[in-house]
Amino acid sequence: MSLWLLVVIAIFSCVMTGLLRHYALSRELMDVPNERSSHTVPTPRGGGMAVVVSFLVALLVLFVMAPEYTSIIIGLGGAGLLIALIGFMDDHGHIAARWRLLAHFIGAGWLLYWLGGLPPIQMVGISLELGWLGNILAALYLVWLLNLYNFMDGIDGLASIEAITVCCGGALIYLLLLDDGAGVFFPLLLAAAVLGFLVWNFPQARIFMGDAGSGFLGFTLGALSLHAAWMAPQLLWCWIILLGVFIVDASVTLLRRVLRGDKFYEAHRSHAYQYASRRLASHKAVSLTVGLINIVWLFPVALLVGLGWMDGFLGALVAYLPLICLSFHFKAGAKELQDI
Repeated sequence: MSLWLLVVIAIFSCVMTGLLRHYALSRELMDVPNERSSHTVPTPRGGGMAVVVSFLVALLVLFVMAPEYTSIIIGLGGAGLLIALIGFMDDHGHIAARWRLLAHFIGAGWLLYWLGGLPPIQMVGISLELGWLGNILAALYLVWLLNLYNFMDGIDGLASIEAITVCCGGALIYLLLLDDGAGVFFPLLLAAAVLGFLVWNFPQARIFMGDAGSGFLGFTLGALSLHAAWMAPQLLWCWIILLGVFIVDASVTLLRRVLRGDKFYEAHRSHAYQYASRRLASHKAVSLTVGLINIVWLFPVALLVGLGWMDGFLGALVAYLPLICLSFHFKAGAKELQDI
């Protein structure tokens, strides 16, 4: 894959985000602040469709350039398009949760069909062939990542910086581990598409991603992690480690709210990153810190797992333990009255 394609996709995404901002302003598609918001200024939403369209265009180019990846391209493209369309419709008007969830599982099923299901999982030196149960777990994993990315897309630049650093980390591990760098262009093209959007979304954001973009990103990152597992079993654990900040914050927050009896599906501002942004009075500081954690902590652990110097499950535990401590330090899932 040539560098020019990455540059073209990033520029295309940037230009399209600007056009979508103009469209949102003209149609008054604004995210108006309320008591559950982390922003204070009405801001256009729906800019994440630039990421969606840019990445899908890139897949079409790859379809011509690399026909050996036809299955993953069809799987990613079809499922991603469905997820984005449902999110786009929900951004423009309410779609009942049951129908959104149905579409999410249909998308997961489509992707898993073209991937060939879930490959054997390596854990503590044992290779587990889970069969149909593995495919069910993989579908749940994809839908959870999709929705947790929606939960975590709450402050300027955070979801974009997470996606870029995770994708670049995954691509670098591919280049170091795989002789032919197989599949490296998928995470790099996604990172390029998100980079173009980040130009407009970096604090202070001039447009928000919206459900179409955040859901698409979460699902696609999950899909890339499953695709990685087919290239080398330990690579699935590498992606799970790289995604640690979002997985831990969203999971701890949800678990504490459920155990407390809260209506977990209602909007709230009790994620660790939201408490941190209010404590620091800065979206930029939190978003950049998450990127730094991904680079200086999660990537080295993921690389150790990729090189085979650490078991994947153990590596995930090592990587997640400080993140869990951080999430409790910043009161993930605590009642909002306890805000500091």
